[in-house]
Amino acid sequence: MNARTLCLAILNFGEATGYEIRKQSIEGDFSYFVDTSFGAIYPALNRLTEEGLVECRDEVNPGKPARKVYSITPAGRAAFVEALHEAVEPDVFKSQFLLVSMNCEFVEPKHMARLVDERIGYLESMLEMMRAAKAECGQPGSNWTIDYGIAVHEASRDYLVKNRDALVAMAGTSYSAEAAE
Repeated sequence: MNARTLCLAILNFGEATGYEIRKQSIEGDFSYFVDTSFGAIYPALNRLTEEGLVECRDEVNPGKPARKVYSITPAGRAAFVEALHEAVEPDVFKSQFLLVSMNCEFVEPKHMARLVDERIGYLESMLEMMRAAKAECGQPGSNWTIDYGIAVHEASRDYLVKNRDALVAMAGTSYSAEAAE
């Protein structure tokens, strides 16, 4: 999937300005699904408008510049549904925390313990955010997706809690040898 499909997905939930679409795709609720660059959203919206898959209207507010508000057309919804039936690529997971963990023998145990505790705290905050989002959401597909995210984050948190001491015990085993040289 690409920026085009992501724009259609966001507009499928309701009309939005280009700024709102960009914000949702880069740092909002839709940032978890497709990697897209900051500069890819507006060109995608322009192409979608040219193809008749999205409509754009100017919204004028007194004392403010006009805003372009986008909405999905019936043809856009059909193209979106078609895109949902295409093959999906494997998920991409990147973690700086896991890079440090993989090399824990070079990390001071105190630092490793702090990183694990920070990661557990981060996962707890994400779980709290997802549970709050679920309480506000009424769509079955969105609720299922939130439940999936909750299950993944709970499993990660539980693994870290259970194995924290083992990772901290491995930390620093080569660090002290390197420092002595």
